[in-house]
Order: sequence, then C-alpha cells, then structure tokens
Amino acid sequence: MSDPLLKLEGLTKAYPGVIANSDVGFEIGQGEIHALLGENGAGKSTLVKMIYGLVKPDAGRMTFRGQAYAPPEPRAARASGVAMVFQHFSLFDALNVAENVALGMENPPPMRQLARRIREISTQYGLPLDPARLVADLSAGERQRVEIVRCLLQDPKLLIMDEPTSVLTPQEVEILFRTLRQLAAEGTAILYISHKLEEIRSLCDRATILRGGKVVGDAIPREKSARELAEMMVGAELKVTDREGRTLGDVVLEVQGLSLPPQSQFGVSLKDVALRLRAGEVLGIGGVAGNGQEELLATLAGERPSAAGSVVLAGRDVSGLGPNERRAYGLLTAPEERLGHAAVPAMSLTENTLLTGTIRRPLAKGGMVDMAAARAFAEEIITAFDVRTPGPHVAARALSGGNLQKFVVGREVLQEPVVLVVNQPTWGVDALAAASIRQALLDVAAKGGAVIVISQDLDELMEVSDHFAALNAGSLSPPRPTKGLSIEEIGLMLGGAHGMGDAAPDRVAEADA
Repeated sequence: MSDPLLKLEGLTKAYPGVIANSDVGFEIGQGEIHALLGENGAGKSTLVKMIYGLVKPDAGRMTFRGQAYAPPEPRAARASGVAMVFQHFSLFDALNVAENVALGMENPPPMRQLARRIREISTQYGLPLDPARLVADLSAGERQRVEIVRCLLQDPKLLIMDEPTSVLTPQEVEILFRTLRQLAAEGTAILYISHKLEEIRSLCDRATILRGGKVVGDAIPREKSARELAEMMVGAELKVTDREGRTLGDVVLEVQGLSLPPQSQFGVSLKDVALRLRAGEVLGIGGVAGNGQEELLATLAGERPSAAGSVVLAGRDVSGLGPNERRAYGLLTAPEERLGHAAVPAMSLTENTLLTGTIRRPLAKGGMVDMAAARAFAEEIITAFDVRTPGPHVAARALSGGNLQKFVVGREVLQEPVVLVVNQPTWGVDALAAASIRQALLDVAAKGGAVIVISQDLDELMEVSDHFAALNAGSLSPPRPTKGLSIEEIGLMLGGAHGMGDAAPDRVAEADA
C-alpha cells in the first residue's frame, strides 16, 4: 500500500502476566474496509483501544494521515478523525436521540440545529432517525444508528466497529452494510471486528489475523472460505458438526400460553408462548437481544413463576414446580450469564458442580456434600469437554470465557437431560470451543434428549437446529423447519412477522415428513 491512512508498526502492550499485543503491524488504506480477526484473547480489543486512545502502547508507533499519531485519550483520537462504535451501546434510555448524541460530542450545537443535522446525516446514509424519540422506545438496530450517526457527525476518516451486527436482524445488517459501503466509497476507512465470518467475506476488502497477540497472517476474505478463515484464527483444523443419524420421538416438552410480566419499566414480558419439543429434536430460537430470551429460559427453568400457561415435561405438569424439582424430572438449563448465574466466580470448579449437580448426580449422602464425588464429577467434565485448566481446584473466574462455557455446558450435558435449554451457548467463545459445544448439544439430541438453543447467532442456529422460531417482544413465532428457510424469511420472523403464510401449524406432521 503506497499511501496508507493508518500504519501500525511494532505495537506492543503487556499487562502483569500477559502480553496482549506483541510487535503488531499492518496498514489500512483510505476507503478500505479492513477486518481484524482473532479469537478471544487474541489481542483485538487492546489493539483498537490503542488506536482510539484508551490504552497507551508500551512500544511501537502509529502513523495516521502521514503524521505521527499517539492519542493520549479518545478526545484526541476523535479530533484527529478516528471514531469508534462499541459493541455495547452507551445510551441513556430516558433521554431522546438528540440528547444522547449531544452527550457524545465535545461542543454540541444548539439542540434545534443538532436535530436538523441528525435528520440530514441519518437520511443521507440510509439510517433514518427521529431526534425526538426516546431511546427506550428504539429497537437494537435503531440504537446502533444513534451511535453511528453520532460518529458521522464528527466527519471521521477512520471508523472502528466492534461486533456491529451482534444485535441486528438480517435486514438491519443489510442496511448497515449499505451504509458502510457508502462511507468507504466516500473515502472513510473502516476497521471492522466480527466473529461472523460470512459477513467478513461479504463486506471486507482485506483482513489481518491475530493469534496470541501477534499478527499471524492476512487474507483477502472473499478468496477464503469461512472455515479457512476460522482455521487461520485458531491455528488448528476445526471439527465438522455432525447432525446425522437422529430420529425424532415422542413429545417431551409442551408449553402452552406461557406469560410473564416484565420485572422493570423497560423489561420484556412473555406473551402467550407456545411450543412442542420432541425427543431427539433441536429447536433453535433466534431473536435480537432484549426480546425475552432471558425471561424465557428463567420461566422454563422455574426460576421465575409464570403468570399464566402450562409447562408439561414428559407428560408431567411441572408448571408449579421450582428449578430443583424440574431438574429432578430432567429439565436442565444453561443461562447466558456464565459468571454470576451459571457459575459462582470465587468458587472452585468442584464447588460449582454442586450448584446443579446434586439433584441428578450422587454428590451428596444423607444431606452431606460428598466432596470426593464432586471433585470426580468436575474432573469428568474437564476431561470430556477439554476444559483447559490446571485442575478442579481452580476458581471459575480464573478460566477463559470459552473454557468456562465448556464447563457449564458439560456440567448439564453429563447429567443426561430429558430437555436441555441453553441461552447463547457459544457467545464470546473461540471457534474450536464453539464447535465442541455445538457438537455436544447435537450429541444430547442423538441420545434421545431434546434441546432448545436460544441464540443471536443465526449461522449457529441454522447449523444445529431441526426447527427455528423467532422471539420478538416476548412473543414466539410458530416454529418452522430449518431446512429451506431463507434468510429473508428469518429476518421477517425476527422482526415480528409471525403470521407468515404457511408457517407450520403442525410441526409433528412436518417432522415426520
């Protein structure tokens, strides 16, 4: 590249006990959409924080627009022409769009003038926004528009985007991609971080791959398959998910009219949720974040009593039972929040087996905990699910996200569930761990168990699910066979178009077909 917009040379950053980035160098050209790929712990976050002025490098240098570049804080980065849209939105629900935009500006203009500029910019880039709307009333896609428009008002030369599509429907993703391509055509460079490799292949011009804090390669994404990119990231061959050889049996879970009031002013209520699940079946439930996923798992688990409706497990009405009673009958769950819900951070892995394992495993005798049995169970999980840890004595918080997730899922799988409900089973884990977890869920189904996978990763749901349903504003669409389901249909379902034509009224008949 003869005249790069941003050039990194030898960037290094170390923290006590770990080198986050080591001698990182690459270039981004004007108008280029450049992907930054790497698994958890690869050093992506530290690197972009150095570019944005949140972290100071220990060594190396940066050049931006031909000048030495070393922003001491984000304000200096923004003044130089670098903007960033973070994965987690920094918006206030009780304020309107214009007020939220003003909070992110150094010297905001008068509110009326700012509102006019928001309308102009949002319309120009195909991201229409009403400056007067409360953020609490916006969808996830509209909230992201607020963050992007706030950046565009600063006329950036480089826009950093961290996992921008994790909470978007397919239609919203396409709108975002049109906007990014328009920005690139106008000369704005984009540094794009995502674990969705098909999106990378579709959108990005070049990719830099990080592993262990170092640059291990680069690629033109469209010339590589998603599998090839993933294997470059992890440095190993990925296991192919096997979903063959399953037959569906009798209905093991039937939910009718399940309703739940919201816990807070901005919470989500469940509305007349209904589903039927058969032995050997994997039901994928998709939805943009905040549409009732946590509420659905909590209600199925018995953690939150439903206001109405019934849950029948293997012919037994468990609607009035709590988590332990439902677990005893075979309804097991793995929630989204690993630390604090699925596991206690300060407790050892051995102790964490006791949180759910005492009901279906012989980990207690006469009301007394059998620590030897708990330790043996923890070791069994560690071995069966390749959990990378020195041993069962290690505290849960000491594990990486991927290894803790493998432990949490393994703890439930090895208890031989009749029905297993998991929420975001591979959220934030690396490609190898994700492949292992998906295969474990399919193994449950192959042995005659039934699985509900709640996930925002549509590729994941299409890979493992027999049927797909969408959760929107607490309402669940009628499940449909995954095979033959188009991305357009999925997007409509995620957006709330639940009454779609010939959506399956009788899934049992479809499954037998």
